Amino acid sequence: MKTVVCPSPGALELVERPVPQAAAGEVLLRVRRIGLCGTDMHIFRGTQPFLQYPRVMGHELSGEVVIAPEDGELALGDQVYVMPYLSCGACVACRQGKTNCCTNIQVLGVHRDGGMTEYLTLPARFVFKTDGISLDDGAMLEFLAIGAHAVRRGGVRPGQNVLVVGAGPIGIAVALFARLKGGNVTVLDSREDRLAFCRTALGIEQTVRVDDNDKATLSALTGGEFFDVVFDATGNVKAMERGLEFVAHGGTYVLVSIVLDRISFADPEFHKRETSLLGSRNATADDFREVLAAMKAGLVPTGLMNTHRTTLAEFVDVLPRWMDPAAGVIKAIVEV
Repeated sequence: MKTVVCPSPGALELVERPVPQAAAGEVLLRVRRIGLCGTDMHIFRGTQPFLQYPRVMGHELSGEVVIAPEDGELALGDQVYVMPYLSCGACVACRQGKTNCCTNIQVLGVHRDGGMTEYLTLPARFVFKTDGISLDDGAMLEFLAIGAHAVRRGGVRPGQNVLVVGAGPIGIAVALFARLKGGNVTVLDSREDRLAFCRTALGIEQTVRVDDNDKATLSALTGGEFFDVVFDATGNVKAMERGLEFVAHGGTYVLVSIVLDRISFADPEFHKRETSLLGSRNATADDFREVLAAMKAGLVPTGLMNTHRTTLAEFVDVLPRWMDPAAGVIKAIVEV
C-alpha cells in the first residue's frame, strides 16, 4: 500500500508498506479522505512538540470498513470517521470522561503513525459510522470538534461578547460554534483573506485586522468592556500573551493553540480581572457528535471550507506549496 512518510522536518516520501493486519478488537480501515491540519504543517516544519521522526502524518480521517470485530456495530463497507485520540480509558483523566487529555494518549499522526496511507488498523472503539454525511465531511469532523470542545470549555452563553484570535481552521471552528451557542462573535487576525472568509462563509460581521489600533477598535465594539470569553487559536507566543488584554473583568481566556515556548502574563492584569485561564486540548466523542449533528442540520458550511484538494500520490509535491499563506488554504482534503 502507498504511504506518505515525513522522515525529518521539511521532507516527505511516498513509500510502499505492507497492508496491516487487524488484531482482535481492531478495524481494518480503507482510508478514503484525509484532512490536512495545522498539526501536519507543524510536523513538516519541525515545530510539533510531541513528535518523533520519522512519522506518518494524518489524523483527520474518513474511510470504509474492510474488517471489523464480529461482535461490534461496524460491518464491511460501512462509511466511518475516526476519533484519532487513542485514550487508555483507565487513567485519572479518562476516569473523569476527559479522554481528550488522557495521560497515556496516542494521537494518530503525532504519537504514532497516522492515516496518510491507504489502509490503517485501529481499535474499534475509535471508529464511528458517518451516519449519512459524506466522506469529505467525515474528514472535517475532527478540526471542527476541536473548536466545539473549546467553546464548551469556555462555557459560551447567549449574548456574551466572544473574541476569537486567529482565523485559521481551528479559529474558524471556534468562531462557528461560539456563534451557534449565541455568542456575539468578533474575529481578530492579521490576514484580510481569512477575515473575509469569516464574514462571507460564517456570517460573522465583526472582524478586526491586527494593527496599531486594533485594541481601540475592540474596545469600541464592546463599549470599553472587552470580551467575556477570549479564545486564542494563533499558535503564536506573543499573540497568546497579548490576548489577556482583551479579556473583560470576570472573563475567561481559553488557550486552544499550543507552542514550544513558555508563555507569561503580567500578574496584576491577570489578577485584577479574576481571569479564568483554561487550556483546551483535542476533543471528546461528545464533541464529535455535536459537530455531526450540526453538519446534518446544515449549520456547517463544509463545502466552502474545503478550499483545496489533492491525491495521496501528489501530496508530497503539493504540501510545500500549500504552506505558503498566499495559497489561501482553509481546509485541504487528500483523496485516497
